[in-house]
Formats: sequence, structure tokens, C-alpha cells
Amino acid sequence: MKILIGGGGTGGHVYPALALARYAQSDNSANDILFVGTEKGLESKIVPSAGFSLKTIPVRSFQGNLRQLVSTLFSLLDSLKQTSAIIKEYRPNVILGMGGYVAAPVVISGLIKRFPVVLHEQNAHPGLVNRRLAPFVKRVCLSFAETEKRMPRYSRILYTGNPRATEVSTLTRTAGCRHFNLDPEDKNILIYGGSRGALKLNQEVTAYLEAGFLPEDVNLIYVTGEIYYREVVSKLGTIPNRVKLYPYLDRMPEALAAADLAVTRSGATTLAELTALGIPALLIPSPNVVNNHQYYNAKLLADAGAAILIEEKDFDFNRLKKEVDLLLNEQSLLKKMKSNSIQIGEKDAAKRLYRCLQEVSV
Repeated sequence: MKILIGGGGTGGHVYPALALARYAQSDNSANDILFVGTEKGLESKIVPSAGFSLKTIPVRSFQGNLRQLVSTLFSLLDSLKQTSAIIKEYRPNVILGMGGYVAAPVVISGLIKRFPVVLHEQNAHPGLVNRRLAPFVKRVCLSFAETEKRMPRYSRILYTGNPRATEVSTLTRTAGCRHFNLDPEDKNILIYGGSRGALKLNQEVTAYLEAGFLPEDVNLIYVTGEIYYREVVSKLGTIPNRVKLYPYLDRMPEALAAADLAVTRSGATTLAELTALGIPALLIPSPNVVNNHQYYNAKLLADAGAAILIEEKDFDFNRLKKEVDLLLNEQSLLKKMKSNSIQIGEKDAAKRLYRCLQEVSV
């Protein structure tokens, strides 16, 4: 089976796509996968490094600036022309759109050429591209069952979960602690601001550490994001041995597996990993995303009792201390959150999405 995957820009779109691609190849080594993305997106680095082919197109997102409208439209038209040529040459059995502006020309070109198209929505609140194109494709696969109420009528909905969950679900706490040279009997906190880091999160976590609020019996894995790393190191000065500071982690699932508690943003990939492993979390949604979708992601986990939602405007180092102290001192509450989180996760997500592709392929 030849699978053409369109999507990229951020880890929320790329990592689930890679998880599906790896699962497809593990099921049948004859399966062939081609990605379509952009040169500026995260996919330009991690897709080739994962061993998959990537074709790039010039499509760009529209940020609401009218000055950019004309250039955005021209880039879309050019991208439609290029994706049409890619599809004509590659002749996929099925096209998978992973959402976001990068997927739009791939999906539209596939529909025009009458190839079977499947969409996957990673977030609780569906993106514009998936909402607009949902009624015209063979299937719309969801990471969260609750998302169905936000999709257009006549969409062919299938709940699959997020494929990223499949890749991390087999990790154990022992393996995670071993990777970071931590004692599994210790209490461990993981703090990170998503694939690119988060300014507000770093400011308040730095203040939290400077104030000496980290409990003496707790280890911290703290991932700043590459652009913030030097600033954080400079501000903290001497770093205690129990604080492991990183600009970026290639092996984030191991860090999650080692954690008793995560403090993080609420992007789609993050939630898939948290719920696959059952990690209680303090979620601080980014307010700088389309449709405020991270808030809806976080609210879904908070409503299920798997996380505590703190809006960025309400988050500071004192609030961080309050919540961390509460959760680490109330093991029964932490255990309940872990149980609730696991119930949300879908460990067979990659298999479910892959079977869907097989069913509609030609």
C-alpha cells in the first residue's frame, strides 16, 4: 500500500503522522510512505531523519494580516499545482491529511483527482482545514470521541485515538528512570513547554527554582526549549544535581515515563503521550494558538479528572508551588488522576488508523 501523508508545521501534526508511518511499515515492509510538508516546518528535519521521504511545497499559514493575504493565496495555488503533480507521479492508494494548513493542498488535490482521502484530527477542537473538508472525505478519524460534536454534519466519523499513544504506551517507569539515571523510588517532576519551549513557563519555573520551592526529596527534569536554554542557565547560575536541565529532548517519552507529575502545555502530541502512560499533569494551555485549541485539549483532561488546568494568565511560580505541593503530598489524588488519564488514552490508536486506511484504499 502506498500512503501519501500531508501535514506538518508543529510536532502536534508531525509526530502522530510518523507514528502511523512506522506502524504501517512494521505491519508490512512493502508499504511505501511519502510525506508532503514545508521546508520551514518541523517535518523538514525529523521526517528525513526518521528514514522517510519528504516532498516540500511552498504553502504558508495565514496569520490574519491582510498584507499577507495575496502572497498566502499565491502560495496555496502554487502548492495545489505541485501537490497535484506529486499525486499524479506517486499514485498513492490512499491519502492521509493530518490537519493544519500544510495538509490543505494535499487533501484538496487528492479530492479533485478522486483519490481516497482520510483526515486525522489530533485536537479536541478541530482545525479549520479539517472542519471544511470533513464532509468530502472517506473518513474523519478523531483523537477524542468528544470532538465529533464539533465536526460538520454528514462527516464519516471514526474514533481512533492519536497514533503517537501507541509508540509510547509500552514504556515503563523503570526504563524511564534508567534513561535519566534516576531512582524509581524517588519523586520526579517533568516540566517542558512543548517542542519549541514556552516563554511564560520558563519565566515562572525559573522564579520557582530561584525561590527554592522545589522540595528537597524531588528530582526535576526541566526542558526549556532551545531558544530559551542559555537565558535559563544564565539566570539560575548553579544548578542542583537533582535538576536535570535540557534545551531539547529527542526521547521525551522516557522523561514522561519517569515522571510522577508533568507540568506542560496541552498540545495534541503531549496529551496523547500523557494519557498513554497515565501521567497526572498541570496543563498551562498556550493562548497563542489557532481557535484556542490547547485550552479545549486541557479542559477535556481536567473534566475527566486527569489534569489540573491553569490558564496562562493565572499561572505564576506561587501557583506552581501550591499545586505541586498539593499533588505530591496527596498520593491518593495523584493515583486517581493517573487512573483517569489511562482511561482516556487509546493504546491501539496507530492500529485503528492504519486499518481505516486499508479499508478505504484503492
